[in-house]
Amino acid sequence: MLRVAGLSVGVARPVGLRGTQVLPLLTDINLTVAAGEIVVVLGASGAGKSLLAHAIMNILPANAQCSGTIALHGHPITPLHPVALLPQHHGFLDPLARVGAQLSWMARRKGQAATPAALLASVGLDASVKRLMPHQLSGGMARRVLLALALGAAPDLIIADEPTAGLDPTNSTIVTTHLQTLAKRGGAALVITHDLMSVLPIATRVIVLDNGRIVAAAPAGQFTGAGEALPLPARNLWRALPENGFTDA
Repeated sequence: MLRVAGLSVGVARPVGLRGTQVLPLLTDINLTVAAGEIVVVLGASGAGKSLLAHAIMNILPANAQCSGTIALHGHPITPLHPVALLPQHHGFLDPLARVGAQLSWMARRKGQAATPAALLASVGLDASVKRLMPHQLSGGMARRVLLALALGAAPDLIIADEPTAGLDPTNSTIVTTHLQTLAKRGGAALVITHDLMSVLPIATRVIVLDNGRIVAAAPAGQFTGAGEALPLPARNLWRALPENGFTDA
């Protein structure tokens, strides 16, 4: 479904009076996400996880330089493709439009019949939320509205950037259940997170990103016990989790 090959991203910065230098941020990223898969990209803050999501969605800043190929169903991704971003920040919401209007716009744009009330109900929010402006939403509500927007696009693929951050266990389960449902019906998800434990139960594979490079990849089932079967970078992260007692690899 999704194939990323040789993806490198850098930003140009001035050097001296007239020169420029490209600062590498992602280097030679190669990954695939097949139908039915939920692939987790794990890494610390600053590893390049959100940048990877933005590169796939082609929403990089103007000074970014990008090389490599990104394809969905064998074709370059365009706004017409059935892919949705579940962003990390509620700044992706239009600050001047009510929630219901934004949900309606998304559904119409993608040719879907789902109503704002139905989309809000699917993420555990009351229909009255459609009358609110984004600044009236709590952080948790905003994240669920963003999920409703992604679902309203009826995507084959969701790129989810820190989808459970700041959510309580109940609302975190709402998010992961929707991602799991998408995969079960033949879609897929690429989940970018630093909170492995919240998404590990639904994951197929885990990719470890560090300093803009993929340093390890393993089936989700290997993240168990002391992680003996894991590649060393993944084992280090796994054993350093609080749930595993912050032990050394």
